[in-house]
Amino acid sequence: MRTAQLETIMMKSNQAVAGMTQMKTSAPKLLAMAGLLAAAALTGCAAPRDNLTTGGIPDDYRQRHPIVVTEAEQAVDIPVATTDRRLTIAQKDLIRGFATMYISRASGPVYLMSPQGSANASAVSQLRGQVRAELASRGISTSKIVYASYAAAGGGDAAPIRLTFTGTTAVTTQCGQWPKDIGGGFDNQNYYNFGCAYQNNLAAQVANPEDFIAPRGMTPIDAARRNNAITEYRGYSTTLEQSDASGF
Repeated sequence: MRTAQLETIMMKSNQAVAGMTQMKTSAPKLLAMAGLLAAAALTGCAAPRDNLTTGGIPDDYRQRHPIVVTEAEQAVDIPVATTDRRLTIAQKDLIRGFATMYISRASGPVYLMSPQGSANASAVSQLRGQVRAELASRGISTSKIVYASYAAAGGGDAAPIRLTFTGTTAVTTQCGQWPKDIGGGFDNQNYYNFGCAYQNNLAAQVANPEDFIAPRGMTPIDAARRNNAITEYRGYSTTLEQSDASGF
């Protein structure tokens, strides 16, 4: 009986010694693996971050639909009825807007184009000189106004007088392009037409297309307006102090 118990104790002792030996042998391997994992983690943290990427995939509507400053023809049509003999208020407004756009964007010739073969040719011939005088009154030199003509389409009686010039303008890509299915794929990207309308509106609304290239210089300060603002601020502060002193 005692012999069987002694053999059992000896067997358990040998197993414990073997386990401790195995742990000592595996410890360096575990430390080496831990070092490799730590190095990999530090390498990942050091990688640069791009704010224009989503899930690692570049996706920026400003790159798909860039705004470009280029030279293009600007045109305004002034409708003319067969009974018109003098420029109307609406027609003068169109001419004024055209002149403002020309002065800010160009310095070349302005083409005053009359329709040929239209039913309102008589009215156009009377208004053409008035249009030229209106342009001159808005700051456009008469030496830059060039008379020209174009073929009127169809037999309409309201063929317009067309004013054109070539100047700088901001343009972008044409909207409505769908090169692939809007619902296909799982790449977490915006569809191709995304942002196109926004870019076109921004290009059309900017007052000076050259602002897309570089900022303009700062204008001098308005000393009188600044003095008025400081005076109003000091007066408001005095009023607050009086209100606090009176308890209201």
